[in-house]
Amino acid sequence: MADRPVPVIEKRLMDVKLGELGSWLGGRDFTPNGLISAVRRGHDRYYNKYINVKKGGIGGVAMLLVGYVAMSYMWEYDHIKHDRWRKYH
Repeated sequence: MADRPVPVIEKRLMDVKLGELGSWLGGRDFTPNGLISAVRRGHDRYYNKYINVKKGGIGGVAMLLVGYVAMSYMWEYDHIKHDRWRKYH
C-alpha cells in the first residue's frame, strides 16, 4: 500500500527535491512571527532530541557549549589576530 503524497509546503527541507525548492520557499512564512515560530520549533526539536531524553548524557549540552565557544571565538577573532602579531619587547 503506497503512502499518500505530501504537499511540498508541508515537507521538511531535507525532503524537498531541487526542482521543488522554489515552491517550498514560496510557502514559508517570512514575517517576524513566522521566523520566531520557526526558531522556537527548531529549539523544541533540539531540546527534545538531545536534552529531554530518558537515557540522556552530556552530549547535547556539550554540543551546545562547543557551539557557543566556536561562535565566541569567531566574534573575537580580529582581536586575537592583532594580539598574535604584537611584539612585547
